[in-house]
Amino acid sequence: MEIKQTAFRVDGVFLPDTPTRPIYFVEVQFQDDARFYARFFSEIFLYLRQYDEPNNWQAVVIFPNRATEPDDRIRYRALLDSDQVQQIYLSELTEEASLSLGILKLIVEPEGTAVEKARRLLEQAQAEPLETIRRDMMELIETVVLYKFPAMSRGELEAMLNLSDLKQTRFYQEAKEEGLIEGEREGKLKTVPELLKLGLSLEQIAQALHLPLEEVEAAASATSTENEVGA
Repeated sequence: MEIKQTAFRVDGVFLPDTPTRPIYFVEVQFQDDARFYARFFSEIFLYLRQYDEPNNWQAVVIFPNRATEPDDRIRYRALLDSDQVQQIYLSELTEEASLSLGILKLIVEPEGTAVEKARRLLEQAQAEPLETIRRDMMELIETVVLYKFPAMSRGELEAMLNLSDLKQTRFYQEAKEEGLIEGEREGKLKTVPELLKLGLSLEQIAQALHLPLEEVEAAASATSTENEVGA
């Protein structure tokens, strides 16, 4: 029987710097998939076949809870019962002293307690002596909260988390820059009607304001429509 080879994509492959340490295959599985283990172990053994490395290997699967883990275990029981495969259930993590584990658990934290938990994690992150790690951890926490509360504005996020240091994160700086650019753009567009009254063409206005001609035309059209309605 000929078995065709399929392309696979592994969530994470962590390669060691010495042949005595194992290769780590990490998969994050948050959706129900009855054939997950068939795919996961196929990925691992296909990798081992294609890359002739002397290292041992270790597999780690991150589930949000036990209910997400598939029931199809009988065919892979030798692997699943070995010390080479480890399952992590985020809902069961209790090592609150660990900032990294706390951030992982925040992903599955109920919305009612997520904000308070995020505040505690931010306090832990702010105590990190290395600035780069501190900033990365804060941004991770912030990203998780934004995914959990997608309708929350930047101001609401800052208020809910009591985040004076939010202004130092990459997210805030990028959002601030986008806001300034957006505000500047809107300010320029408001001048379009007055510039038209001075006799400038749409092309001249776009060139002078450094704006796309389409935006200037839209602003001029909106002004014209408002004037017609007012009349």
